[in-house]
Amino acid sequence: MPYRRLPNTDNARLRALKKAMEMAENVQTQDLAFSFQTYQQLKSIAPYFEQMLIQQKQSIAIQAAKSKELAAYTKKARMYISHFYQVLNFAIMRNEIPASARKFFGLKENDSKIPNLFTDKDIVYWGEQLIKGEKERLAKMGGNPITNPTAAVVKVRYDQFLEALHQQKIYQKSTRYATDKIAELRSGIDSLILKMWNEIEEHFSYLNEEEKRKACSEYGVVYVWRPYEREENSKNDDEFATEQELLDSIIENRLDADQVVVSEDSQLQYAISFSGN
Repeated sequence: MPYRRLPNTDNARLRALKKAMEMAENVQTQDLAFSFQTYQQLKSIAPYFEQMLIQQKQSIAIQAAKSKELAAYTKKARMYISHFYQVLNFAIMRNEIPASARKFFGLKENDSKIPNLFTDKDIVYWGEQLIKGEKERLAKMGGNPITNPTAAVVKVRYDQFLEALHQQKIYQKSTRYATDKIAELRSGIDSLILKMWNEIEEHFSYLNEEEKRKACSEYGVVYVWRPYEREENSKNDDEFATEQELLDSIIENRLDADQVVVSEDSQLQYAISFSGN
């Protein structure tokens, strides 16, 4: 004997909501298998839930597509910044530039180490120090600009990296927003589906079991076979949960939603604009 299983994934939840909406749009209100109050809740939550799922998927897809582009700009920026600091050290070794010039770049006068450029945060910080430092050095100490690469060439690579990084943060923020909203909606949707399916089954309770399951299935209610009874009818078992599992999930999701904290990436605090060309 097949038994009812409720949605256990967001895609399955959305299918359940859309199937109920489809039936509601094609049945007279007085003949609808669930209450008008439930229908109003359905109309309110289903479109927004679908919108958040679409936004989440699109943002993740864009992030994945742009990640290679960001990686390429990151590699270039890291290389040009590193080469500039190396050339600065070579010029100091040749006594073309005094060691005190390092202070303009946020370095200690006698420290010839190349700054660490392991993270995006490092690249943002030392790239900014480089561009500002070279301007200040030339303005206060005079002399020739450092070349191969020049600060202007480094700035081109640095700006490309900053723009790609900024765009990636926007996509990440969009993904986090949609993901958090989905988490907040999930327990309410689970409760709505449980209530709606109960009302649907109650509405068709006068029918025999087979006819009842058939009528309820038209509204999106899902029935599956037990392992020893399983046949072709039970292809999506993994996407559905028992009622007790759903009730447990509702409680857990409510707790999770209360604890959602959207943290902004601290790296962006370094991506500040600076004067000069």
